[in-house]
Amino acid sequence: QTKTGIALLYDEVSENAYDIRLKLTKEVLTIQKQDVVCVSGSDHSANHRTVTLRRQPVGGLGLSIKGGAEHKVPVVISKIFKDQAAEQTGMLFIGDAIIQVNGINVESATHEEVVHLLRNAGDEVTITVQYLREAPSFLKLPLGSPGPSSDHSSGASSPLFDSGLHLNGNSTNTAPSSPSSPIANEPKYEKRWLDTLSVPLLMARISRYKTGTDKLRSNAFEVLALDGVSTGILQFYTAQESTDWLRAMSTNISDLTLQNMKMANKCCSPSDQVIHMGWVNERLEGTDSSQLYKFKFLALKGSSFYIFSSPPVSTLDWLRAEKIYNLCEVLFKIHKLWLADDCWLQANLYLGIHQDFDLEDQRPYCFSVMVGHGKSHYFNVELGSELAVWEKSFQRAIFLEVQRTGSKTYVCSWQGDTLCFTVDFALGFTCFDSKTKNVLWRFKFSQLKGSSDDGKTRVKLLFQNLDTKQIETKELEFQDLTAVLHCIHSFIAAKVASVDPVFIDSQSIARKYMYSN
Repeated sequence: QTKTGIALLYDEVSENAYDIRLKLTKEVLTIQKQDVVCVSGSDHSANHRTVTLRRQPVGGLGLSIKGGAEHKVPVVISKIFKDQAAEQTGMLFIGDAIIQVNGINVESATHEEVVHLLRNAGDEVTITVQYLREAPSFLKLPLGSPGPSSDHSSGASSPLFDSGLHLNGNSTNTAPSSPSSPIANEPKYEKRWLDTLSVPLLMARISRYKTGTDKLRSNAFEVLALDGVSTGILQFYTAQESTDWLRAMSTNISDLTLQNMKMANKCCSPSDQVIHMGWVNERLEGTDSSQLYKFKFLALKGSSFYIFSSPPVSTLDWLRAEKIYNLCEVLFKIHKLWLADDCWLQANLYLGIHQDFDLEDQRPYCFSVMVGHGKSHYFNVELGSELAVWEKSFQRAIFLEVQRTGSKTYVCSWQGDTLCFTVDFALGFTCFDSKTKNVLWRFKFSQLKGSSDDGKTRVKLLFQNLDTKQIETKELEFQDLTAVLHCIHSFIAAKVASVDPVFIDSQSIARKYMYSN
């Protein structure tokens, strides 16, 4: 199914916005711009058209113009009146920039200069025009349907003066002149939407934020293809339109990612399947404490959590990840969640708060992945639905890895002795001497009643003795305490999930939000 609609393409350098048409299919986003094309007759360049207008006693030239050098835009035709001289030529269109009037170049002329020339040019006026594909939206030219149109005026006022040349100019001839009409062998022109850029959606990414900042674009975003080609800033007229397009594009990108995962998984062993992958933004702490975000591509595959700077395409690419962590030793945590996709933005607009206000972190859908040695990665996604998928995927990937692994053993020490500490899915916790292999103590998961640690290397585990009901404290020291604590958490969560699968869904923060909406 194809989705189409009108939007604006915002140019950050000139700060102008241009009318475009978007065409979204399952695999490609196409940007179209209006242009005038020759559809029949001798194929003159449609770029420049020279047209002779015969001024009529009633209706004059039958057009209105806008713009001028004083506004840093060409003079363009802003209206064409039905059944009058300009329309009868079949060669003039709303949006045509006037280049010459009776051989005089007017590209650098002011509005008034062009009006004066046209009104005093006699009964026959020859103008050369070129369609302005990127007419700034402030000209408020009505888009209308393709083809030479009657007055398509949207009724919207423009900051620029709109001069009507449908009134009589200084005509020397009082007799009615014959109407301007296209000659049989003359070329025929039409205004059409033409494809100017196609962005493949496979592995594409979307950003609503100004590059590297927390500043959210109002009703706007850009789409970047895998090869880095950007649509530019797509600006929408309403928050609802922006949200609809954002969701539609995100859905198509997700569907393509899923297809890609299924293809990749056909070549992987059952223990090395891709559970989920996709683009996120990672917050990087700058030296000047300013927050910068960079696009990162995350993947949950087999026993590992991968962080890439760009998506893995070949088998070798999986070895080139920036970071690889064992799934048993990471902890997923949701950091920030707003209650509706854009209600916080709508509230800001309602309260009249502009988008240049400074908050510590304006990004609403954030999660962190805590890893070994007390380190963590802080990520953000564009939509609440994406956050819910990441939460579910991390849980699933970790549970699968726990069940696959069965147990993990860590070297530890206490009071000078080198010991081994094992977390086992079936047996619980076991501590044994690394040399003699003698078991020192063993407890089930259900016997663990609490723990405390010094945040560095030492942990106290509090177990309840099944016979005496007394609490027994076991102290151990680990080289990477964080990884061990995450592993204990993963095994206990997987154990609970295996006994009561509904429990996990009941704990999901992001999915509670999804279902409530």
